[in-house]
Order: sequence, then C-alpha cells, then structure tokens
Amino acid sequence: MLTNAVIIIYIAGMLAVGFWFSRRSQVSDGKDYMLAGQGLGAPVLAGTMLTTFVGSGSVIGGASFVYQNGPLVGIFFFLGTIAGALALGFIAKRVRQNSFSTVPQLLTARFGNGVGILGTVIVLLAFIGITGTQFTGAGYIFSLLTPLTEGQGSIAAFFLITFLAMSGGLKSVSWTDFLSALLILGGLLSAVAYVYLAYFDGFGDYTDRLPDQLQSFTGTLTPLQILGFFLPLFLLILGDQNMHQRLAAAKDAKTAQRATYYFFGAGILMIAPIIFLASFSRVLLPNISPDMAILGLADSSFTPEMVGAIILATALALVLTTGSSYLLASSGSIVYDLLFRNTQKRESLSGRQQVLYSRLSVMIIAVLAFVIVQFFPTFLSLQMYAYTMYGAAVTPVVLAALFWKRVSVAGAASSMIVGSVATIAWEVWGGSVNSVVISFPLALFTLVAVSLTTKHAPMVTQNHANETSTTTNLEQP
Repeated sequence: MLTNAVIIIYIAGMLAVGFWFSRRSQVSDGKDYMLAGQGLGAPVLAGTMLTTFVGSGSVIGGASFVYQNGPLVGIFFFLGTIAGALALGFIAKRVRQNSFSTVPQLLTARFGNGVGILGTVIVLLAFIGITGTQFTGAGYIFSLLTPLTEGQGSIAAFFLITFLAMSGGLKSVSWTDFLSALLILGGLLSAVAYVYLAYFDGFGDYTDRLPDQLQSFTGTLTPLQILGFFLPLFLLILGDQNMHQRLAAAKDAKTAQRATYYFFGAGILMIAPIIFLASFSRVLLPNISPDMAILGLADSSFTPEMVGAIILATALALVLTTGSSYLLASSGSIVYDLLFRNTQKRESLSGRQQVLYSRLSVMIIAVLAFVIVQFFPTFLSLQMYAYTMYGAAVTPVVLAALFWKRVSVAGAASSMIVGSVATIAWEVWGGSVNSVVISFPLALFTLVAVSLTTKHAPMVTQNHANETSTTTNLEQP
C-alpha cells in the first residue's frame, strides 16, 4: 500500500510539471519546445543529462550485466558512462557555440544534405530502439506494483512516457529529469545503505559471499568481450543527440561545460549504488532473472515496504526520464531533419504549428518504439544494438565534424554506412563479442582512410540561428 502511494505521488508530481510547462506561455514555438529557449542553468542541465543517460539501460540492463558477471566487471561496463561524461566536458563549449537542435543539422551544415539525411535515418533507428527499452523497463516495474502483466505495464508506460515528452518539450523534460535526479540519488544511496547493513557483516562478508567466478576483474568474460560493453556507452554519450541538444540549451558555453562536470560527479554517485545493489542481489537472490536484479530487492521478504517503495520509485524515475528524453530527441529529428529541413519553410510556420508538428512526431516515434521492442529476445540485446548503432555509425563523424578539418563528405558518408552495416550484420551473423568491437574500428578506419584520399569539407562554427539546409558549408573564422 505504501509502495503504491509513493509511486502515485511521484507520477502525479511528474504529470503536474508536464501540465505546467505545456502552457502556451512556456512553450510558444519550436525553439522553446526543442531547446527550452536556451535558458537552462548548470544544475538542471546536469540533472537532465544524468537521468537521460542513466535509465533502464542501467537499472535493468546494467544491473543484469553486474548480476551475471560480477561487480568488478560492472565497473568497466559503467566506466563508459563516467569516462564519456568527462570527455563530454572537452567538447561542451564547441557544441553550445554551434547550437544545432539536432545532430543531423550539424552533419548537414558540414557535409551537405546527403550525409544529413543518412545521419537522420541512423539516429532514428538507434533512438527508437533505446526508447523501446524504456517501455520494457517500465513494464517490469508496473508488473511488480499492479496486477498488470509486463506487456500490459509496457502499454501503460507508453502512454505515460509519451505524455511527458509531448507536454512541454525540453523545458518539461529537463525539470522532471532534475527533480527525478534528486529522488534517484537519495533513493539509491538509501537502498544500498539498508541492504548492506541488514544483510552483510562488513565488506569482507559481502565479497566472500559472492560466487568465486564473479570476484575477478574479468568475471566470466574475456577482455575483448568487456571492451564490447564499455565502448557502446562511451561512444554514445559523446555523440548522443540528447547530450548535444541539452548543451545547446544551456544559457552559455561556460554553463554547458560546467554542467558536464556536475554530470560526471553525480554519475559516480548514481552508478556505484547500482553496481552494489545488483551484486547484493546475486548473493541474496541467486535464482532470479538477471533483469530483475535490483527490482527483486523491493520484495517485502527482503526489504521493508518503505525501502521497497524507494527502490521501485527510483527505478521508475530512471525509466520515465530516459524514455521521454529519447522521444523528444527523435521528434527533433523528424521535424528538423525530415519534414522541414529547409529553414525558411520551417520558420514560415507559426509557433503553435511548430509545437504541434513536434508533438505529433513524438507520438509516431513512440508507436514505432513500442513495436520494435517486441522483436528482441532480451532487454540487454536491444540495449547493446541501439547503443552500438549510434556509437559506431554516428559518433566518429560527429566528432570529426566538430574538430577535424581534413574530414571529407565521402569519408563521413562511407563511415556511417560501414558502421551501420557492420553493426546489423554482426547482430545477425556475429559471434560472442558485441558488434561494437567490429563495427567501430571499421567505421573509424573508413572515416580516416577515405577522408585522406578525397577533398575535405570546410569547418562549421555557425550557430542554429543561421543554420542552412543547403549544401553550402560554413568556414571557421
């Protein structure tokens, strides 16, 4: 009863924030909807970056990985997020100075329409998969709280996440993310403290009770397999349209960079409890499904109802915030990169029309994400596919567009094609390592080799206000 009350209060609070920011005074045009009027401060930015990237992929997929392979190997898995957050700080100012609403806009300005359209397709393929994992994750949680099955819970999550993304755009998403981040940090730390004190007689007892094969730095995996889990998260965060969109929404370049360092610190505080809880679960619940590693601890036979409520509310918060963020980013790709690539055509729409098209595109992406998630056998397999598709095919080209003068149109296009094809082919016919170990080196080699043998594309520094949808590129002053 207490658990349901906590969840209801949380959901009601998120809905209230969504309704507040859905008002016309808060969201008057496309810039308000997609970039929050470029007025977000560092704490809110850090909160929304944190909860966007640390979602069900961490509390379910990542926890499943730790449960199966051990806490030390889990550090390498999550290190991709931590190292990526730190590296993001080095590119934050450049991203804010350019202020593109979507990553394909940057690719279009640097390489032309062809590469921009190719980037849009890959972004949507990856983001639809990531969004789908959030529906599945929420379905797990709702099945624990209500008589609903996991499938029915996913349907409920579909409507809730879609509303949060549709209501107030990035303003709504950012503030619900920030408030959820406070709940999540407090909830995870509280849950870890209780379970550790209640069930373990010191740190030595905890490590002794772990299965022997889970006490090494490699666990049950080879170093190459571990690399296959580290790289997708690291590459995704550097090129993630969500991260670039949020940096573009900062008040200024310094605020954007400061937010990434807050993100780095808060990420450590959030990820460490996830690793501990999942490994605690391996000791206390050795026979459950790995996907339920953390959620299983909410059972009343292991934790008091209040602690169980905190665990489930925390997990739900992670899922809802990540899902709404990826829906919003996908909406931007449809509106800015497909329907209204021409700036003049888009600006001819009224502010309300821009918001309407954005909201309709959120609904379209949500439906596609719900359908595609039905075709993957496990949560972790869909998660790794989506992360790799983006990280291998898009991130190298995005970083080259920002920092490498010698990169060419042909190099960018061929790298994205090779990265995408290699990812899909390995997922279908590959072996025991994740596809990123194959697709990323191939994409990077193609990018460099082709660029060095073809004419390069000029650098881009122009911001969103002066963006172009033509193939004319902008020289660096």
